[in-house]
Amino acid sequence: MDLRWWSIEVLDGTRSSAARWRESHQETLVSAVIAFGARDWDWRLFRWGVLFETAFADESGWASFRELPAVRAALDAVPDPVNGLLIYPGRGGSAGSLQPRRPRPVTGAGAAEIPREPVRTRVTLAVAEPVPTAGGVTA
Repeated sequence: MDLRWWSIEVLDGTRSSAARWRESHQETLVSAVIAFGARDWDWRLFRWGVLFETAFADESGWASFRELPAVRAALDAVPDPVNGLLIYPGRGGSAGSLQPRRPRPVTGAGAAEIPREPVRTRVTLAVAEPVPTAGGVTA
């Protein structure tokens, strides 16, 4: 069975810690994910905060979980409401990628462009003759 993982990262705030937020809202969030069909979930503690990972069999379970008023209230109560909440698909924290990262090539191979001589064009001016006037006078 293919599970769709979602991560909720809560970062520590200046006045309260994410670990304390977890103690307050853990029971509500776990009972909500169970009620909406989560197949797996996990809490992880880090020095910067906490991570709540949950796996659903389909997207509708996650969407229903997120719309629950108790879940919204818990997410609104994070210690740092401006920068302290990250929600994204996939496993989070230090889960790592499924494939190792390869180094990206340096743009332009890290070298400067070779200077080129400007193209010189030869311009020849035409000889101008004065136009005769209506009376046939030329200058």
